[in-house]
Amino acid sequence: MSGFVEKPEPIQVPGLVHLHTGKVRELYQNEAGDLVMVASDRISAYDWVLPTEIPDKGRVLTQLSLWWFDQLADLIPNHIISTDLPEGAPADWAGRTVVCKSLQMVPVECVARGYLTGSGLAEYNESRTVCGLALPEGLSDGSELPAPIFTPATKAAVGEHDENVSYEEVARQVGADTAAQLRQATLAVYTRGRDIARDRGILLADTKFEFGFDGDTLVIGDEVLTPDSSRFWPAESWEPGHAQPSYDKQFVRDWLTSAASGWDRKSEQPPPALPQEVVDRTRAKYIEAYERLTGTSWS
Repeated sequence: MSGFVEKPEPIQVPGLVHLHTGKVRELYQNEAGDLVMVASDRISAYDWVLPTEIPDKGRVLTQLSLWWFDQLADLIPNHIISTDLPEGAPADWAGRTVVCKSLQMVPVECVARGYLTGSGLAEYNESRTVCGLALPEGLSDGSELPAPIFTPATKAAVGEHDENVSYEEVARQVGADTAAQLRQATLAVYTRGRDIARDRGILLADTKFEFGFDGDTLVIGDEVLTPDSSRFWPAESWEPGHAQPSYDKQFVRDWLTSAASGWDRKSEQPPPALPQEVVDRTRAKYIEAYERLTGTSWS
């Protein structure tokens, strides 16, 4: 069992219809039929959406995604229509709300990996493959791969694991042409993001994208290249052979699995509230990632 520790009641705004509560975002539709996406300060770990929020997280994710969409505009179109606050929306939605196109979403998590870690490492240790792709011997946790690889997953409901699948399975599910477009776009966007991040002293270990169609055009949606959808590692401390320090919710994961939390991950009990120190350190990591990548200070 997993999901939300405390599922929030969505805010009702005149002229907007609430469609969905995700792990991090609330999704609405306006009277024109466009989507209004609001990033919350919620944080998830181990398939649970935790009861404690991380201040500014929603704004960081939104502003960083917007910055990346600009960097990627010549590679692929994105779903953003406007960043204007819908009329009647709460003032605290400012900076974390986007109006975007309603796309025909492709039900595939498009994952690119340039380094070996996480579920890819677990599969490699068993079979020397990731999503059916053969990799050379001698790699370890944090090793850079010979070239970036496309390792898709099927999308899961809140509280369930996405499941890694082969490229052939994606082609079977969505068609060979769409699968080829997804792979090409995923690797192109990853490579651009990796190169930009590396110039700023950050390694983009892996990331996931969501794509949809606007008519016949493939468009990138949701969020892009944020600490929630990517593993960012400080380049100066990279050393294969063990887990790397990262710009994400690692402080949260570490505390939850420590004796201090008193929580048994294998139980069906929801995780406890986070202590202030973990909240502060996690917020600082999100902001540091934003500042290093964009070259601008957070305010």
